[in-house]
Parts: sequence; C-alpha cells; structure tokens
Amino acid sequence: MGKGLQRIGQASTRLVSWMMIGVVKVYQYTISPLLGPRCRFWPSCSHYTVEAIQVHGPFNGGWMAFRRIIKCHPGSQGGMDPVPGGRSETLCQQDQRQEKT
Repeated sequence: MGKGLQRIGQASTRLVSWMMIGVVKVYQYTISPLLGPRCRFWPSCSHYTVEAIQVHGPFNGGWMAFRRIIKCHPGSQGGMDPVPGGRSETLCQQDQRQEKT
C-alpha cells in the first residue's frame, strides 16, 4: 500500500507542476507579447518560473518563482539570476569559464 500512495503523490505533484507551467505558458504566449521586453533579469521571470518548477518541483520551485517576481520591480538592478541547479545556472557557469580563457 505504501508504493500506491507514493505513486499517487508523484502523480499529483506532476499534475500540479503541469498546471502551473501551463498557466505560465499561457501568459508567455498571450500577455507577454503585448507587454514587450520588460524583464530586468536573465532568464526572464516566466522562464525562471518554468525552469524552477521543472527542477525543484511545484512547491519549492513555486516559492523560488514567487521570490524572484517580488524582486522584479523598477528599483531593481536586475541582471543574471539563474535557477540553482538548472540549465540557466549551467549556461552562466559555461559563460564565465569562456570569459576567463
């Protein structure tokens, strides 16, 4: 019975992740093009959100995305802010290595 509950938990986590990413994708394809490029960070907040959910799950990733969105305001300097453990962090590390050589 323990494995059955574990599978249900995993399935519900995947469902929640899929739904959260779906909401972000709808935003990316409908609202974001109307607003134009306004993001102060790389990756953009919506891309950060998708990646954080994919890497860290819907709860931790969602919390990370919430904190990131709170940081995004006119007084923020922005810059590079990759998802820890994600593809964007790997790209930043590769870029930094290339700059040193």
